[in-house]
Amino acid sequence: MDFEFSEEQEMLRTSVRAFLADNSPISAVRAVYDADAFDRSVWDGLADLGVLDLDMVDAAIVLEELGRAVSPAPYASSVIGARSLLPNLSGIGTVAIYETATRYEWARPQTRATRDVDAWSLDGTKVHVADATAADVFVVTARNDDGDLRVFETAAGAVEASPSIDGSRKQGVVVFDRCPARLVPHRDPHTEVARMLDRLGVAHVVDGVGAAQRALELAVEYAKERVQFDKPIGAFQAVQHLCADMLRTVELGRAAAYYACWALDDAPPEEAHRAATLARAFAADAFPQVGGTAIQVFGGIGFTWEHDIHLYFKRLLTLSVALGSASDHLEELAAIAID
Repeated sequence: MDFEFSEEQEMLRTSVRAFLADNSPISAVRAVYDADAFDRSVWDGLADLGVLDLDMVDAAIVLEELGRAVSPAPYASSVIGARSLLPNLSGIGTVAIYETATRYEWARPQTRATRDVDAWSLDGTKVHVADATAADVFVVTARNDDGDLRVFETAAGAVEASPSIDGSRKQGVVVFDRCPARLVPHRDPHTEVARMLDRLGVAHVVDGVGAAQRALELAVEYAKERVQFDKPIGAFQAVQHLCADMLRTVELGRAAAYYACWALDDAPPEEAHRAATLARAFAADAFPQVGGTAIQVFGGIGFTWEHDIHLYFKRLLTLSVALGSASDHLEELAAIAID
């Protein structure tokens, strides 16, 4: 196993970073932060770069750069989420998996799929649907008349944006009321959805690596420039410790994330699931702490709308929602170890 990036992968990183700097700068992120509107030009530009059909390791390079730019582009939800279950997807898709009062227990959905001759329709409500207002297609889990889990594709559904502290990671509630749908054939829907959720979880971790890395860089830059008692605050040991703690967390999270990406591409399913669970268990708590520590370095200015660091703090803070709690993943790791 070689953790060094190839020349082609470094070129991919350079291209994506340059594209986002030109087309999705912080000023553009701020412009849509509290709006339901979606700038499709960024998605179209990513498509033109040819990054919508990559394996997990190469896709992780794109995801890390999106996190670094706190870009609201629906890459993870569409490319990693929807396309995992619907490979021939065209346009923007997202997965509608979770339901009210079930936490992350997705395997027994209350959403019903009813068949009338050769046509299917969906009835139910899905919550925490990422990029719901931007999606052209929803990939939905539902149970048929026999109570079996099935996956469906639909372009219908009433969407309502959900409030969030992070305007760069938009979510919505989608209500399906007799919505026409197409059954997506899978040999084992449960296994396929579980694998998709591992991929999507790791995608969020890699996004967090990018956001945490940039938060660290901003904090270090500020520590070199901000002067107190005639010295840059970075000269004080307490601030140095904060920056060192952030660096350690970012590097540990990066190692776990990229190993999980490799495992999802090339390792047996059991190891891929273990690696994905480990990466999520670490990032769910550790990366929000990076955001909080960066705010400590900045002090009062870090809480203001005018400074960019709070955008990274919010991006990292919402990882705990996107990934689920660390305790849930640690319990899963314990079950894997016992088995």
